[in-house]
Amino acid sequence: MDKIDDPIKDLSEIRLMMEKSSKFISLSGLSGISAGIVALAGSYFVLRKINEVKEFGNTEGLPLYYISLSIIVLISALSLTIFFTTRHAKRKNLPIWTTATKYLLKSLSVPLVTGGLFSLVLWYRGTPELIFSSTLIFYGLALLSASKYALNEIRYLGIIEIILGLAAGITYGLIIWAFGFGVVHIAYGIYMYLKYEK
Repeated sequence: MDKIDDPIKDLSEIRLMMEKSSKFISLSGLSGISAGIVALAGSYFVLRKINEVKEFGNTEGLPLYYISLSIIVLISALSLTIFFTTRHAKRKNLPIWTTATKYLLKSLSVPLVTGGLFSLVLWYRGTPELIFSSTLIFYGLALLSASKYALNEIRYLGIIEIILGLAAGITYGLIIWAFGFGVVHIAYGIYMYLKYEK
């Protein structure tokens, strides 16, 4: 005779399968670590440029420098994220491009694009110091928006980034930005790696 708890076990397995099919679970913890390292490197070059401007007063080519650096940081972080996520998915025999992936990217794209455009508006209006705050806030909002299609930890990361973004709007913008995109990402990546990939 079958055990009485077999139907409950079957329902739990079905629920787990449905959850996996509706969520993007291929993101690697190494993606967070690498993105954090890239962000810290970008912060270093921004800080170095700020110190150069303070010392020598030369602001020629400054907008182009910051825009170029931002693009390099973004492309590097995205490339490393794609690389480690693809590698993780192959090792775990998980699909990468699923319905959940499409919904995740759609949920991420609107806040991220809006945040990027708003940062350009801030630069145009002569308040570039608020860009540190706005990028953290919009990134956090993007993570919250996409969290229903990813692992639950993404939601908490989003909340942390929003709180840090608000703090960066008050003081120590670059330092808090480096902490949010750098240190927090590294800590999050290590946690995710140890929890899901070890």
